[in-house]
Amino acid sequence: DVQLQASGGGLVQAGGSLRLSCAASGITLKDYAIGWFRQAPGKEREAVSCIRRRDDDAYYTYSVKGRFTISRDSAWATVYLQMNSLKPEDTARYYCVEGDFYCSENYFDPVGIERWGKGTLVTVSS
Repeated sequence: DVQLQASGGGLVQAGGSLRLSCAASGITLKDYAIGWFRQAPGKEREAVSCIRRRDDDAYYTYSVKGRFTISRDSAWATVYLQMNSLKPEDTARYYCVEGDFYCSENYFDPVGIERWGKGTLVTVSS
């Protein structure tokens, strides 16, 4: 079974940085993508970023472009989300997802997501 374990959340002041990790195991697809969603209290879930194994193509939602960077280790065992210049509006629970879903520089289509991790909480204080 595919397992996703997100970690790295915490409390940070505005302007600070955090690095989230998504440890993935059991993936048997030859091509897939791993991404991050977030959900703030009282708000809808939002697609934040994703990366596709086939070509390392990556997507960022507009509000995090230039501040967040998604990357992965050489074995694709862990996908990272480096978050810099954090803002209070980045406060949310962050979930990593995996599956054969469309992920490109311009679009993140959640259709095809097969697994959700449990999430890690990021709190940015002002």
